[in-house]
Amino acid sequence: MRDDPFNAFVDYEPVPVNGNRSGALMGQTFSVKDLIEVVGYPTGCGHPLKRQQSEIAARNASCVQAVLDAGAVFTGKVHTDELAYSLNGANHHYGTPINPAAPDRIPGGSSSGSAVSVAGHLADFSIGSDTGGSVRVPASYCGIWGIRPTHGVIPMDGVMPFAPSFDTLGWFARDAATLRAVGECLLPKDSFTPRRVLVVTDAFDLLPSALSEALMSATICEHLPVDSVSLVEGGLEAWAETFRILQGYEIWQNHGEWIKQHQPKFGPGIAERFAWTATISDEAADSARQAKAECQRRMADICGDDTVLLLPTVPGPAPRRDALVDDLEVFRNHALQILSISGLSGFPQIAFPAIEQDGCPVGLSILGPAGSDLGLLDIAGISRPDATDAAPEILCKADRQ
Repeated sequence: MRDDPFNAFVDYEPVPVNGNRSGALMGQTFSVKDLIEVVGYPTGCGHPLKRQQSEIAARNASCVQAVLDAGAVFTGKVHTDELAYSLNGANHHYGTPINPAAPDRIPGGSSSGSAVSVAGHLADFSIGSDTGGSVRVPASYCGIWGIRPTHGVIPMDGVMPFAPSFDTLGWFARDAATLRAVGECLLPKDSFTPRRVLVVTDAFDLLPSALSEALMSATICEHLPVDSVSLVEGGLEAWAETFRILQGYEIWQNHGEWIKQHQPKFGPGIAERFAWTATISDEAADSARQAKAECQRRMADICGDDTVLLLPTVPGPAPRRDALVDDLEVFRNHALQILSISGLSGFPQIAFPAIEQDGCPVGLSILGPAGSDLGLLDIAGISRPDATDAAPEILCKADRQ
């Protein structure tokens, strides 16, 4: 019987999953979000009906096979929010995994089990997915490292499609070196060389002033010039709305027929979001695609091929486990204003632990141009053997509040 004090793992009967006994990840243990195929296991996608209907996977998703080939050891499949449509980490059917860094707070989702298994030392790294923030949010809430890579850079075969214009894989680790080592197995080489850092002021403006000041007290090392930038005139709310509409439209295209046919039961918040996706018109989606293209042009102009953006990962520490559904929805919509930057642009983002507030982790992120993934990991100091549980080399870690 697996030791699982944090309810991270799905209760599948263990099946041996073979990999190499040598390689760059030799002996490193990993878990896999239960919307990614692992040979010998069903793919439950966080819902009992999906689990019941799922076939047993005959092959591994490419991302899983890549780390197995590098010597990593599979430990099990982990929980996700229902069909991945939440940032909270709660699951109406299977319960809410316990956040090891703050047990009275939610773990974040939808890659909840992935983050919890890593933060709780039940796996060295975990493969999850990120459409609207499902790696970045739980990384911040659980006080660990996470990466959303450039959109489209890693094959998505064997992964449940959600909103393909935004779907990416991602992974978590407790330390910088492991995050980098997994990236070496999954990411193409790049030659990104940064020449400046821009602090995203309209993202920091969304935080309470005391928290913003605490995060901003992190100083930038002198080897790169630092300036600030406002991404969107009038604030990031318009980008978040663009993201919500196009994401919702694609979600219904992928899952609407199944929902109409089977009428599955969803938990609070998720049920309402799925119902809303059915109302999005083709015209609204077309308009959102045009706005997305404008965002991509704006981000390309700002980042060029040599710029790193510094931004908060989310607007604050994890909400309490007993928070009201309406309050969680307000926080979600606030968070999407920051999360939509990487989502709409398709640019890679690394989330890392920065400070604590009220005893809870709060993360920062760095974001670079498309295709800068490994270079961005290098900038973060992740290639340094001693870069464990520390903020990137680009920053001097803020004093804990």
